[in-house]
Amino acid sequence: MLTVLVDYDSGNLHSAQKAFERMARESGGGDILVSQRPEDVARADRVVLPGDGAFPACRRGLRDFDGLEEAVLEAIGPRARPFMGICVGMQMLATVGREYEDVVGFDVIPGAIERIVPDTPGLKVPHMGWNDLIVTGTHPVMAGVATGDHAYFVHSYQMVMGDTSDRLAHVDYGGDVTAIIARDNVVGTQFHPEKSQATGLRLIANFLGWTP
Repeated sequence: MLTVLVDYDSGNLHSAQKAFERMARESGGGDILVSQRPEDVARADRVVLPGDGAFPACRRGLRDFDGLEEAVLEAIGPRARPFMGICVGMQMLATVGREYEDVVGFDVIPGAIERIVPDTPGLKVPHMGWNDLIVTGTHPVMAGVATGDHAYFVHSYQMVMGDTSDRLAHVDYGGDVTAIIARDNVVGTQFHPEKSQATGLRLIANFLGWTP
């Protein structure tokens, strides 16, 4: 069983790699590989797409590696491999991103990436730090994760969803902010599970054992 973390020069993947390797060892989740090679994504049993920074830059960065975006989309669609998007990797699953400019997303989960506008005075953007999950959906990756569990966020834009039935959890940051999404073989977390201690490690372990 091989899980590939897609490396397209969008942030430091060291923490994510270590977290996935740890949970793979503890859960018998197979091998973890960080790779920029489309052929590695093509042979992966599971695919993880992280992402740090701005939506347009991440979209362009993925395309800069010849064949890499195509391999990711093949894994999501025709090959239907278990797929996890993290932070901007989750946002790219949306229909469109509206950070600085309108940029087309993968359109796997209907929604738009919009700037967070808290309705509570004094809340700053970016939304940065720990926040309590509000769990609203059931899914195998959510086993053992409950309302009140903590997750670590660093972002200024969020997924505004056309259909919240695809949302498993949100947080309150001057209004609902999408935290976890899922549809078919795809899941995504707006927060960084590798930095979210027990909650994040549980999600990673659940993902490594998930068969859609």
